[in-house]
Amino acid sequence: MAREILASTPAGHPRGHFPAEEQAEQFRKAGIPVTVVQDLPSDRFLVVTDEEGQR
Repeated sequence: MAREILASTPAGHPRGHFPAEEQAEQFRKAGIPVTVVQDLPSDRFLVVTDEEGQR
């Protein structure tokens, strides 16, 4: 199974990756281990589960 995308924000956002990091922090507070990655083809920052099949 692939990692699950839980949220995404445009990479061209005026605040850069910070909105994605803020979303990730909310998931972490809820006990869901996530990380933020940049998807170059879609030009977005993605909040994804840390490990495959985590959820």
